[in-house]
Amino acid sequence: MTPQELRALCLSFNGAVEDFPFGPDTSVFKVGGKLFALSALDARPLKANLKCDPDDALRLRREHGEWILPGWHMNKRHWNTVTVDGGLPDALVRELVEDSYDLVVAGLPRAERLRLDRP
Repeated sequence: MTPQELRALCLSFNGAVEDFPFGPDTSVFKVGGKLFALSALDARPLKANLKCDPDDALRLRREHGEWILPGWHMNKRHWNTVTVDGGLPDALVRELVEDSYDLVVAGLPRAERLRLDRP
């Protein structure tokens, strides 16, 4: 997956926005004001911090230890750092980004979730 594809994927979700609170080199993708993906899109290898269910996070790290690691500078129980331009299939990366978005949306207030469900 290229940086442009990762950015387009993150912005394809309802209500998703890109922000730069940590400076111009780090893209922060949010929904409802909450972070669901973080990436230095110019970095090589290309990596993204993604929210993950704690049990799934451990399983993914065991299965893909070279490509999925505990979240760098994040709560390591709930976040993984995923190398997205390496050995993982693009379909898995897309699934991980979508899961991260869905976890964040699930934690939003009901009114915000309903607003995001509208076309």
